[in-house]
Amino acid sequence: MTADLHPLDALERALHEERRALLEHDVDALLGSTRAKLDALRQAEVLGVGPQDASRVRALNDLNQANGALLARRRREVNWSLRHLGRLDADTVYDATGQSGARPQARCLGVG
Repeated sequence: MTADLHPLDALERALHEERRALLEHDVDALLGSTRAKLDALRQAEVLGVGPQDASRVRALNDLNQANGALLARRRREVNWSLRHLGRLDADTVYDATGQSGARPQARCLGVG
């Protein structure tokens, strides 16, 4: 985060970058924006926000919720694709560390 950037400005920038990364399927940018978002949130907690920031915090929450919905959609798309390629069971879930609860199974997609 830039030293002269207010944490809410940094958070807004990170949320917009997160949205762009989700729309463009840019994994590296998504990981970077997530780090920036968490850093901005930590800074906001340290500095605190006042009552004058309430409407902005609500707007940033709405943006974060919209990004969360887009991320959930992307996960459904990926899971659908993997399932149809035979690489993921329909019941697979991920644990808190992001590890899959099931082993992928290979499926022959054609005859060589």
